[in-house]
Amino acid sequence: MADSIFTRIIKGEVPCHKVYEDELTFAFLDVNPKVPGHILVVPKKQIEFIWDLDDDDYTALMHTAKRVGKKIREVINPKYVGMQVEGAAVPHAHIHLFPFNTPDEFHKRQIPGMQAPDEELAEMAEKLAF
Repeated sequence: MADSIFTRIIKGEVPCHKVYEDELTFAFLDVNPKVPGHILVVPKKQIEFIWDLDDDDYTALMHTAKRVGKKIREVINPKYVGMQVEGAAVPHAHIHLFPFNTPDEFHKRQIPGMQAPDEELAEMAEKLAF
């Protein structure tokens, strides 16, 4: 299987705005955020389906999602932090975490190709970094 864009990001081949990294997981800002503060949490091991992760990687992924979600809540102070699990758009299991205040904001769709300005991402990454 070819390296996913996320694997290439983890390897440092593609730049990102990292907010967290440990032995098993990696978290960075989505370049096409549905809202400011939208973070992707991924296992370092490239597995397409979250249910195929071994127990250690799955537990680590969820633990990191919890830590990062709490950080979003601390820094941005939304009413809620949404979580969506995916592996379809990129064949690498991942979790979307994003702040929101209303159900409409939770269901807001990302607009393909609408990248956030790099300066805004860098500023947000600085605020959210561990």
